[in-house]
Amino acid sequence: MLNLKSALGTTRGLAAALLTGSALIAPGALAAQEETTITAVMHSGLRVLDPVITTAHITRNHGYMIYDVLTAVDENFAPQPQMADWEVSEDGLTYTFTLRDGLVFHDGAPVTGADVVASLSRWGQKDSGGQLIFDRTASLEAPDDKTVVWTLSEPFAPLLDVISKQSAVPPFIMPARVAETSADETITEYVGSGPFVFNEAEYEPGVNVTYEKFDDYVPRDEPASWMAGGKMVNVDRVVWTTMPDALTALNALSAGEIDYLEQVQIDLMPIIEGNPDVTVEKRDELGYVTIGRPNFLHPPFDNKLVRQAAMAALDQESMLATMQGDPEYYNVCGAIFGCSTPLGSEEGSEPLTGGADPEAARALLEEAGYDGTPVVLMAPTDVVSLINQPVVAAQALRQAGFEVDLQSMDWQSVVQRRAQQSAPGEGGWNMFFTNWMVPEVSDPLINVMVNGRGDDAWFGWPTDPEIEDLRAEFVAADGADAQKEVAMKIQEHVMDNVNYIMMGEYIIPQARRNTIQNMIPSPVPVFWNMTKEAE
Repeated sequence: MLNLKSALGTTRGLAAALLTGSALIAPGALAAQEETTITAVMHSGLRVLDPVITTAHITRNHGYMIYDVLTAVDENFAPQPQMADWEVSEDGLTYTFTLRDGLVFHDGAPVTGADVVASLSRWGQKDSGGQLIFDRTASLEAPDDKTVVWTLSEPFAPLLDVISKQSAVPPFIMPARVAETSADETITEYVGSGPFVFNEAEYEPGVNVTYEKFDDYVPRDEPASWMAGGKMVNVDRVVWTTMPDALTALNALSAGEIDYLEQVQIDLMPIIEGNPDVTVEKRDELGYVTIGRPNFLHPPFDNKLVRQAAMAALDQESMLATMQGDPEYYNVCGAIFGCSTPLGSEEGSEPLTGGADPEAARALLEEAGYDGTPVVLMAPTDVVSLINQPVVAAQALRQAGFEVDLQSMDWQSVVQRRAQQSAPGEGGWNMFFTNWMVPEVSDPLINVMVNGRGDDAWFGWPTDPEIEDLRAEFVAADGADAQKEVAMKIQEHVMDNVNYIMMGEYIIPQARRNTIQNMIPSPVPVFWNMTKEAE
């Protein structure tokens, strides 16, 4: 394969040869020779294509391929203009966004203010922080095609931070006709204005997905930094192919059959560490947290004492050690907002970080009157970073006196089933484990697991007025110290109410062929700026 500069020079040479008759290459063969494709194995197959109705990372990654965002955070967590610049009124109530020139959807239509209004409105119904903003929204209007005016009924100082966040859930901008789809329904048209075009004809759900360079995308002039800056596309196609078996994926990378592997299983790293054609590395230093989420709607976890018993039964060290093996890649941490973040506090987390206490768990179950109702625990079998948690948890819960129904399925089935509110015996569930990037849990407005809005909350659907009051207190807090005080109250509340079970922090390495260069060191794997050199 050729890099962009080489390809341009080679093309000129071949064209001259064709004109002089010194080379006879068919145009189709020439096009094939010039095409540069990156083949990647991501952490999961892609089945859900709507990045608003799910927080699944693979769907978010898909979103960044084909959509763009109004504003985005850089590597310093600072909001930057992306599709638009902004001004804020002196009273903090009016945000005026001006769309930059050159924005066009993949179908050729220009991006307008009406598209932005529709997209933000749909996003605001589902996103945890977005819901809080729209609670304080007086109006969101597009007075003309290039302008969006967001008027608040009361100040919301973190507004730009919330709409600029890189994950869970970014407010991707879609055509108004698509964004007008109910937030409770899945979109059926996948047209964005981002750097890549989704090739629907070649899409095989859960197996294969293809993206092609969007030639009419106009990058920003600034250097790329996380989700902000210039998104320069230097390849023609990106193909995500699914390989559920970790060893198969590693062998394919070693053989040059694929170019990039998003997650490398730690105990298999020695297989490729000696390969001079492959680089194994940490994508970012912040890493992930892994958590358990109980379902508040159905027995037994509709009872706080039973949720407390589950937390007492589980042990971070044993789970992390089983997941990662090497302590270099994990950290026992009881801070629900992450140990390395400004709001991180381990206050009251001893039940998690101090080791399992099955006797305390059994006492809590007895106090709760637990009747042996089975815990339906969903167990994905095809994602390296999610295979072990349910197995370790099932054993620990059983030792503490729980009946556990461990149900194996692929991760995309978990993603679809966790959205079901039906009873566990009717296709629902009681608990699942998942992972978040540390920036996704770093404050109460971004962390979807501290949303207490019942049916409008994240999967598990807790109705928790106390935590909603605390989140409102966080929004109103004056300065970083006041916010930290509120965050500690939320930490204390989550440890008592068990909105989720924090199971520690970890890092999982990625691997790439050395022909892949200029990857952005971002928590979210992105394919702009990346180049592919010839072998």
